[in-house]
Amino acid sequence: MVKAYTWLTFCVVVWGSNFVFGKILVLSFSPALLTMLRLLFIVLFLLGLNLVKKQLKPLKKSEFQSIFVLGVIGVFINQWSFFEGLQTADPTTSALILATTPILTGILAAIFLKEKFTFRMLLGSTVAIVGIYFVVTSGTFTSIQVDKGLLWIVVTMITFAIMIIITRSLSTRIDPFTITFYSNLVGLIIAIPFAFILDPPLQVGTKWSEWALLIGTAIIVHGMANLIWNYYIRYVDASKASILSNLEPFVAMIVGLIVLSKPITNMEIIGSLFIVGGVVFSSYQRKIL
Repeated sequence: MVKAYTWLTFCVVVWGSNFVFGKILVLSFSPALLTMLRLLFIVLFLLGLNLVKKQLKPLKKSEFQSIFVLGVIGVFINQWSFFEGLQTADPTTSALILATTPILTGILAAIFLKEKFTFRMLLGSTVAIVGIYFVVTSGTFTSIQVDKGLLWIVVTMITFAIMIIITRSLSTRIDPFTITFYSNLVGLIIAIPFAFILDPPLQVGTKWSEWALLIGTAIIVHGMANLIWNYYIRYVDASKASILSNLEPFVAMIVGLIVLSKPITNMEIIGSLFIVGGVVFSSYQRKIL
């Protein structure tokens, strides 16, 4: 059990630090090109892994449409909007906004999967929105000035919630590795032309350290961490593991302080407590009580 929680915590640290490393990468690479290159290395990693473990299964014709939608929305648009947003958005604020994904997922699940959306979830959502207001406005209640990048991060959050819903639906008949590989492959194919359309002129990193960071984060964040999480999630209570994932904004704050020398403000702390508290209350209160 200790080993399982250690590895799950490692995954949370990796995902939380991705906001800071993504912020660094968009200084050297165009967002669409960065998306294409990252997906390329993810697909190559998954192909290499499949050569060892032989996990990839063929898709049925009836599954192509869902995988295509997942690849376009849940992979390509999700990752591109993430990097597009990080050009101007603060990584900590971005992490806090994405922390509300479980709430939107609950709403979409109620609409498309006929799951219940309870008063508890509504109340938790309200608390989380108050937290977002604190973070975005920095506690100034006179006016709201939303950074353009944060709007793209909201798109990332929406597409992430859609990805969860589609994946949840597909997972009843397709194994996770097959879903992951084919959706990333579709995302890569879509990303190739857009890499040259969306960001002219292209900005490409020229230092080996920039490429090492790109390849390393692609493989570790979206390859190894996802697989480790899916493996060890079987050994712990799902609600406790999900609460661990809500620590990502705090990890982003700490890594931002260490790597970018970005100070942690009082409003970020207050807002993060509201957001994480609202998400935990909305998603897990029934199990806690």
